[in-house]
Amino acid sequence: MKIEQIYTGCLAQGAYYITSAGEAAIIDPLREIQPYINRLKEDGVQLKYIFETHFHADFVSGHLDLSHKTGAPIVYGPTANPEFEAVIAEDEQIFDIGNIKIKVLHTPGHTLESSCYLLIDENGVEKVLFSGDTLFLGDVGRPDLAQKGANMTKEELAGLLYDSLYNKILPLHDEITVYPAHGAGSACGKNMQKETVDTLGNQKRTNYALNQKDRESFIKEVTDGLLPPPAYFGMNVMMNKKGYSSFDKVLSQGLNALDSDQFEEIAEASGALILDVRTNRDFARGFIPQSINIGLDGDFAPWVGALIADVNQPILLVTEKGSEEEAVTRLSRVGFDNILGFLEGGFEAWQKSGREADVVNRISAEQFETEIKGKEAKIIDIRRESEYNAEHIHEAYSKPLAYINEWIHEIEPAEHFYMHCGSGYRSTMAASILQARGYRNFTEVEGGFKAIAVTDVPKSDFVCQTKILNKLD
Repeated sequence: MKIEQIYTGCLAQGAYYITSAGEAAIIDPLREIQPYINRLKEDGVQLKYIFETHFHADFVSGHLDLSHKTGAPIVYGPTANPEFEAVIAEDEQIFDIGNIKIKVLHTPGHTLESSCYLLIDENGVEKVLFSGDTLFLGDVGRPDLAQKGANMTKEELAGLLYDSLYNKILPLHDEITVYPAHGAGSACGKNMQKETVDTLGNQKRTNYALNQKDRESFIKEVTDGLLPPPAYFGMNVMMNKKGYSSFDKVLSQGLNALDSDQFEEIAEASGALILDVRTNRDFARGFIPQSINIGLDGDFAPWVGALIADVNQPILLVTEKGSEEEAVTRLSRVGFDNILGFLEGGFEAWQKSGREADVVNRISAEQFETEIKGKEAKIIDIRRESEYNAEHIHEAYSKPLAYINEWIHEIEPAEHFYMHCGSGYRSTMAASILQARGYRNFTEVEGGFKAIAVTDVPKSDFVCQTKILNKLD
């Protein structure tokens, strides 16, 4: 028997590859399936089952393409109702893979169809729990993502999650290894640990959700402090449930190389969003007017989902040479399939064609310190509130990037402001969005708070909630 966790940091997502005696199973595969096909061939094993823990909200699974190419059936837990052929398992149903078994544990709460898969080894020992989004390390799945389809409140779903965890998971023995579907950084939970594997016994001791005195306290704790889910989540659920275009088709269309004339013509005719995926430093020095920067060198796919939101939005890409396929692949993972092509030769080709370009008004942390010394200056901190709460520039406003579409209208266009994030990655995204919408009276700080922290700019860790919530008056 072999178990491999295939972890994708950008999505904080774990897929699982299991083999035994010439047969294999894959749990929650990523959208691009060729690596799995290659692995199966290299290992000389036949894929017997594709297990899905639930209808994912934060990424598009590769279950359909993988099933089409291998003939392996897709397995869901009880109550799932996909619009394609699949095996809908019964609770505690057993599936054989070589000399091992996979037992279905229906664990509703995160979603109604959510299920965990318990691996029983060659000796009949319950060895591994693939816990999906039911149980994370340090947390449990958020119970507010299935409300629309389930017609239930988050409190009602949290109650189901309590029953699932306390009646089906906690009775399992402590030595079982827990492999969750996500880790720290995923929006599917709020308190995940950075580790990606643990024992169930350690989770019983350390996971706050598994240490509540009763059902009511559990419901209160797991529903408290939940931020609104990203807008693209619902669309990803529908793609996973209804079906989607093959990844091969999406990749072929996305790798359509366009010269500057073609690129400009398609942009104007289609209303496509120009997505520049270069580093924030390169983008700030020069970019195509109206383009949006989300760099491949960071949490690319989740930010695309959060800021663009509509997975049907047509997209044209500006990339570094050789990174076109990576950009298309990572977009497809979160359902952004309508990619019309990329600018051949990148931004350099655009410049050589003599077309207009734009820049970000960006200064160093040292220059920022000099400019604001002894003066009143409006400063916007676009980091997460938790980062702001830990330490921030004295009198800075907390306006997280994730909510830019809400707070952008509060800005007075004639009033200058400074803007920073943690390192420059997010503030360049914000700068590109602001400039695309006509806001130009601002200065972005290169290097973000990391660079500002070593200057003498006054800082504070005291949070005035009113200051956070006030408009930019």
